Amino acid sequence: MPLDLDTRQRAMLLEMGVHVWLPGTDFGVQAAPAASAATPAGAGARPAPPPRATPTLAHAPAPASARPPVAALASLAAKASPAIAVLKSAGTANDLSQIHTLGWAALQQTAATCQACGLCAGRNHSTLGTLAEGQTARWLVVGDPPDEDEDAAGHPFAADAGLLLDNMLKAVGAARASADQPPAPGLDAALLANVTACRPPHGRNPQPAELAQCAAYLQRQIALAQPRVILAMGRFATQLLLAEHPEALALPLGKQRGTVYRYRGIPVVVTYTPKALLRSSQDKGKAWADLCLAVEAGRGQA
Repeated sequence: MPLDLDTRQRAMLLEMGVHVWLPGTDFGVQAAPAASAATPAGAGARPAPPPRATPTLAHAPAPASARPPVAALASLAAKASPAIAVLKSAGTANDLSQIHTLGWAALQQTAATCQACGLCAGRNHSTLGTLAEGQTARWLVVGDPPDEDEDAAGHPFAADAGLLLDNMLKAVGAARASADQPPAPGLDAALLANVTACRPPHGRNPQPAELAQCAAYLQRQIALAQPRVILAMGRFATQLLLAEHPEALALPLGKQRGTVYRYRGIPVVVTYTPKALLRSSQDKGKAWADLCLAVEAGRGQA
């Protein structure tokens, strides 16, 4: 899928460490060689990029008999310890039954005081992302549960990982948006979210029942933001967003990539987390291919 890249987008890709080659109407992507910084300008012809397999725009259909993700996760929550039931009956801060009626401001306030599961014990700040009332977002980027940086900042994708994600989004004409920070003119709004609104205590993994409880917040964010495409970044985010495609859940990330899945009818593209890209810069070219696939998938949405 060809993309017309302007000077700003090429600069953003360079910031990601991605070298883009555009012969004619096709495009190729390769990670910039580590030694390129030491090569004098004009020292020779630019090497041709290696051949790249085009990502498959094969929309994986949800099985007709598949239960909605909420129901599947709710069944896990039902098997949780009685402590969660006690918390839910303790007061309004623990009652998630009315989340589907909340606007952005009320949703954020509810998440900030929520005690519906054990994740609240690790929370300094809820990281639930919001938009201005009535605003929607073309992109939804969902990451794993908040880490220490995100918990301290009070929003998803903080610190160096957040800067890299911002550059990735700008390269495809999008920018993170929030209630107090609309995207710059000409850029599509991207709502950033975590699969849970609270950092797990001591950075542990979230339990299935906790993911089930917190899924209600993400589903309300989706209902309010009405995204055209969702980027899934991280193991737990992928587990939730690919719940309609159980055949893909057991696959490694490398085999989950390159396919457009569906979550409640919305296209989902799986890609690397910004933290993983910071550790393994050779995967940035693959992440760029995933972004291109997401752009194409989003264009097909009404």
